[in-house]
Amino acid sequence: MPAEGHIDWKKQLTLPNLLSLLRLVAVPFMAREIYHYPERRVQAVVFFVAIWMTDMLDGWIARRFDQVSDVGKVLDPLVDKIFQVTTAVMLTVIGRLPLWVPCFLIARELVMIIGGALLYSRRRIVVHSRWYGRLTTVLLVIAFALALILPDHQVHLIPAFFVAPLLLSLFAMLSYIRHYLNAGKNGNGKSAEAGVP
Repeated sequence: MPAEGHIDWKKQLTLPNLLSLLRLVAVPFMAREIYHYPERRVQAVVFFVAIWMTDMLDGWIARRFDQVSDVGKVLDPLVDKIFQVTTAVMLTVIGRLPLWVPCFLIARELVMIIGGALLYSRRRIVVHSRWYGRLTTVLLVIAFALALILPDHQVHLIPAFFVAPLLLSLFAMLSYIRHYLNAGKNGNGKSAEAGVP
């Protein structure tokens, strides 16, 4: 039996975690296909959809077959963040997305990572996602998909698709900060809920 505070890595080697690692490996390949857009538009879309579908699949497997693990709780959202930021940056590089979108996403992730680390280290509180955090992720994925498939003469419409998910993301982030400031009322070792995407 592993000592307290140590991770039993054998128990962490679950199918959902392997799928998360597969998604992580696939992200650079997706980035390469987006970089060669529009010649490799189809390949870019295939990688994007495959990564997103695998994300949904590993979550379903973890819940359905009771394979939720400590590593998975960190790895799955981490890969999601890398996936979203990479997609935004690459779409900006090829001129299909304004710079403010990846800048907002990167700033948001920094706030969430730093805030989450402080919250856990000082009060042992883990902030879980609520419905608006999950909805933000869905809307972002839809917006990215539209940015990939829209024809060139409709590129000017793309920024509008990101208004709703980024406003909802801002609301989620403010909710996260509010929970952080009020976390002391919950006591140590408890979990709080916020709209973490």
